[in-house]
Amino acid sequence: MRRGKRGLIATAVAVVCAVTVLAAPGTAFASPSPSPTPSTGPTLAPGRDLEAVREKLDKLYRAAARATDEYNAAEEKAEKQSDELVKLAKKIVKGQERLERLKDRAGAAAAAQYRGGGLPPEAHLMLSDDPQEFLDGTDRVRQGQHAAKGLIGELTRTQEDLEQYAEDASAQWKKLEAGRKAKAVAQKKIEKQIAQAEKLESELRKEEQERLAQLEKEAADKAQTAWLDSGILRDISGKASEQGKKAVAYATAQIGKPYQWGAEGPKSYDCSGLTSQAWISAGRGIPRTSQEQWKQLRHIDVQDMRPGDLIIYFDDASHVAMYVGDGVMVHAPRPGRDVTLAGAGSMPILGVVRPDAG
Repeated sequence: MRRGKRGLIATAVAVVCAVTVLAAPGTAFASPSPSPTPSTGPTLAPGRDLEAVREKLDKLYRAAARATDEYNAAEEKAEKQSDELVKLAKKIVKGQERLERLKDRAGAAAAAQYRGGGLPPEAHLMLSDDPQEFLDGTDRVRQGQHAAKGLIGELTRTQEDLEQYAEDASAQWKKLEAGRKAKAVAQKKIEKQIAQAEKLESELRKEEQERLAQLEKEAADKAQTAWLDSGILRDISGKASEQGKKAVAYATAQIGKPYQWGAEGPKSYDCSGLTSQAWISAGRGIPRTSQEQWKQLRHIDVQDMRPGDLIIYFDDASHVAMYVGDGVMVHAPRPGRDVTLAGAGSMPILGVVRPDAG
């Protein structure tokens, strides 16, 4: 976050909360507390059931994916709330400047009245050598009185606006704090699940790790084969839109880059970070998380799918990939894996959404 933006936020908070600095330069908001010590995973005995290990790892990484969605959602909300707080801070600064100008004008008007001696109109008439000059002066006095009332009205409205801005800024600050806490909670969940999964994998011997990777591939291949055997690919013949082609080109160019929860590139991605950035590169902003992509984007029948569309997986919409054609998708799978191509039916499909309107 740039220093100028922090200064504006600090101004709003100072007006509302008597806080002079929102956060130290170079940090996004208060950092979550240190990662908790991972709980101990199951101890594997000789002759362990690697299929059970695979299922356990799948559950842990899926739990981490759900928590990642929670983290990303909190991050997105915090960014919007931060932007709103900056806008309010700018309004408060401008309002304060306007209030000072109005006070200066009011002071000048009061001084002018004092110099006039505050005499009643009758006295001015008696002291005037020219009645017409007095009448002209009286008209100017009436105009001055009208202007004074207008000035008072402006002062009142400006003060009321400042009070409203302060209330709005206070509300946004509370939301921002709640979002920070939500991010911290989600981060702990992610780190806990990933740490348990990594511990479980670390207990495997090299040949067991190789066999586990083979079991993962076999499970994905089995699901993909069942999906293709349904004949679905015969019905999928849609052509990519121009935006869709650009999104696919971006996503496939990231193949080989590592998965990192919360990441949006350019060096690493999580699943929805990849799909959202791919569509941003194509000129279409979409929601950050897989769950919001499922909620907000237009739903498409699987047989109407075309390259660039997003495939949402699992009942909780915790994973997303981009369809690239010929029954294949590109995605950021999970921690410890890289962005890769895979069978579009290799995981349970919840549905398909289309980011572009064309």
